[in-house]
Order: sequence, then structure tokens, then C-alpha cells
Amino acid sequence: MKTRKGARAGQYLALLAYLVFLAFPFLWLISTAFKPARELASLHPTWIPRSPTLANFRQAFGEQPLLHAALNSLLAALGAAVVAVLIATPMAYVMARHRTPLAKAATGWVVVSQAFPFVLVIIPLFLVLKNLRLIDSLLGLIMVYVVWALPFALWMLVGYVRAVPAELEEAAAVDGAGRTRTLLSVTAPLLAPGIVATALFAFISAWNEFFFALVLLKTPEKQTLPVVLTHFIGAEGVADLGPLAAAATLATLPSLVVFAIIQKRITGGMLAGAVKS
Repeated sequence: MKTRKGARAGQYLALLAYLVFLAFPFLWLISTAFKPARELASLHPTWIPRSPTLANFRQAFGEQPLLHAALNSLLAALGAAVVAVLIATPMAYVMARHRTPLAKAATGWVVVSQAFPFVLVIIPLFLVLKNLRLIDSLLGLIMVYVVWALPFALWMLVGYVRAVPAELEEAAAVDGAGRTRTLLSVTAPLLAPGIVATALFAFISAWNEFFFALVLLKTPEKQTLPVVLTHFIGAEGVADLGPLAAAATLATLPSLVVFAIIQKRITGGMLAGAVKS
């Protein structure tokens, strides 16, 4: 019994250490955002600001169009998440339920495509979007984000579909339910946590993405938040640390808020729809 309690205590300590490790950069970022310039220049930085100030936030909003850039990022991230899920869900169902050689080859291609670096595809991608007249367009950027998120989203959803017992669909068919009703009433509720997790992945990936947005968007009014954050770095590579930390703090909050809102759907039971009414 003592050994079991000691092991449990060790697990909690390891989890606490991991949480501290993950939270430290964000907490230090918040601390930096509220520090005045003289504290940022100090050779002996402190964890808690001695004289907290909102000057960095006022300067950040005064120098750069953060709210407009955040709106651009939100539109791109939401569009990419919704479209990626709508495309990946039926594809994942077919690949999971019909394990043909073509489906296996498609699964292998999904895994291999994740190894392609951004630099390898940016030139042909730029030329394709140029021919479609989608350079410097949020629509073009959303299309890129969907294509980039789709392989991993498909791979995630295939695993969730395979975790749903096919016997539940067969039982619904025996009870007289048609194919459409079975998918909507039995399969879809069981896939809800996986769909939400996939949408969250696509949203956060698009929200934080920098390279494609930097290359494809040229008009300042269309730039996303990660690109605008680079404007706080001078030509010689010297960062305006206080306003940059304030803007980065605000850029981090939407992802945390979205995760906090939908985390119950992610942790919900996979058998939530398995009980026949």
C-alpha cells in the first residue's frame, strides 16, 4: 500500500513539474508584458514586476493594427478549421470502414506528406495561387491552410472512426435505421470528440502559422497577427521587448480561450451516443 501511494505521489510530482515546464514561458511572457522599460533593461530581472504598467499594451496597440490583424487571423483560422473538418470527416469514414489497397495507399501518403518541409512547396504553391489570382488574399491563405492541415486531420479522424465499433452501426441497421440516420444518430455523436479535437488542431495551426502568411500576404491590411508581431523587431534585429511581449500575450489568449471552451467536448466519453433511445 505504501509503495502504491509513493508511486502515485511520484506521478503527481512529475505531472506538476511538467505543468510548470509548460507554463513557465507563458508566465514569463505575461510578466515581461507588464514591466516598465527600466525593469526590462535591468541586469537582474525579477519574476514579478516591481512597478506593473499598461504602457506596453498602449504602445503595442498604438504602433500596430493588432485588432485588425487578429481579425484576419481569426477568419483564416476558423475558415481553415471548418473546411478541413468538413472534408476530412467523410474521407476518414470511408478510409476506416473500407480498407481497400487504395485506402491503405492514401493513408501512407498522408503520413509521408507530413515530412515535406514548407520551403519545398512554397514556390510551386506561390505559382499556383498566382495563376488563380489568389496571391495577397485571405481566401488563398485559407486554401493553403486547409491543404496543409488536411493530411494530419484525416489521419486523426481515421483513428477515431476505427475506435467506433462497427457493430453499433450494424445494430442500428437491424433495428430499421437507414444509412443516413445511422451515420447522423449513431456514428456522428461518437465522433464528436474527435471532430472537435481535429478542428482545434486545425484552428491553432492556422492561428499560429507565420511562413505562408509572410510569403502570400503583401498588403498590410491583410496581414495576420504572427506577421504583424514581427514589426516590433527593428531592422537591426533589436526587439522592442515590452510592446512585443504585450502583443504576443494577446495573440496567445484566443487559442487558450478556444481550448477552454471546447475542452469538455474533447474529454467527453466516446460512447456518449451509444445508448439507444
